[in-house]
Amino acid sequence: MKTHEELIARLAQRRSAKLGNLSKSGFEELLRAVQAKPKSFIDDPRDEAFSLLIDALERYEKSAENADFIDADDAFFAAHSRRLNRLISDCDRALAIDENCADASLCKLLAQDLQGDDLIEKLITLRQNLAHNIESEPLLGTHDDNEDVWDDVFTHGMLRVQSAFSRALFDTARYSMAEDACRQLLDMAPSDMLGARHTCALTLARLENEEAFDELDVHYSRHGDSWSHLARVILLFKLNRISAAKRALLGYSNLVEGGAYALLRPVLVDTYIPDRPELPACSFSEATLAAHEADPIIVDTPDLVPWAEEIPQINSAARNWAEQNGFDW
Repeated sequence: MKTHEELIARLAQRRSAKLGNLSKSGFEELLRAVQAKPKSFIDDPRDEAFSLLIDALERYEKSAENADFIDADDAFFAAHSRRLNRLISDCDRALAIDENCADASLCKLLAQDLQGDDLIEKLITLRQNLAHNIESEPLLGTHDDNEDVWDDVFTHGMLRVQSAFSRALFDTARYSMAEDACRQLLDMAPSDMLGARHTCALTLARLENEEAFDELDVHYSRHGDSWSHLARVILLFKLNRISAAKRALLGYSNLVEGGAYALLRPVLVDTYIPDRPELPACSFSEATLAAHEADPIIVDTPDLVPWAEEIPQINSAARNWAEQNGFDW
């Protein structure tokens, strides 16, 4: 979530709407003024709440910087719980100013660390409440079918809720529903700034729908990433096309930095609050996210990891990565 960019866009558009009929150069001048002193343009409770949320998310991220250096598990999880509780309190402060702040509602919900059906029920309720409260945001109007809703900064919170909902459905093995939720998001915002195609690719691999998987891959011009490469391995393995799966796995290992290690030795990944971090394509950091998100279907395919580990090139690549980068093997 590019918090400051979104705040600046919100402030500029809201001030532009008040001024009315600004020329392109006039809006650009306004935008520069907002970028220079954004806080001075906050004169609406909705933007005040969003600004408070930005501060809260920055505190949350900063407090995590030294978490990996905590040795004892009890101390680590206690510190993690304190961070989440602080974020919940901060979200409550934002919601006291604007009860309809979608991002604050979502962050508060995710910080509660709910699992399974409990999380899905809360997300369904949140989606319904947001649909009922659209009229509270005058700048959030109707959109044409051919329009990318992401272009309207005031929709971002609702889209992030939909993204979290699709991942929650996937995590609870509701794969057909997860595919539907991903496709709804992709229809609304084809630019896919939230990575719905990643969840969709994993879902299609689990559903063994090769045709739909290839259509999705082609639609996004086969721009490779950790999710698509890993999903292809899982898909082919589940279809019992072992030779093709091996070739795909070797390709994944060669194209994704530390990909073999990420698959064979998955690492702990924190809850996305409010959405998936932006990382370089095919980097090791991205690979750890993809392996983490794929965990429900990897667990559901118990022969996959042992098969992969027995392939000499994969075992060697994973071991070498661990040794060269200080990871346990």
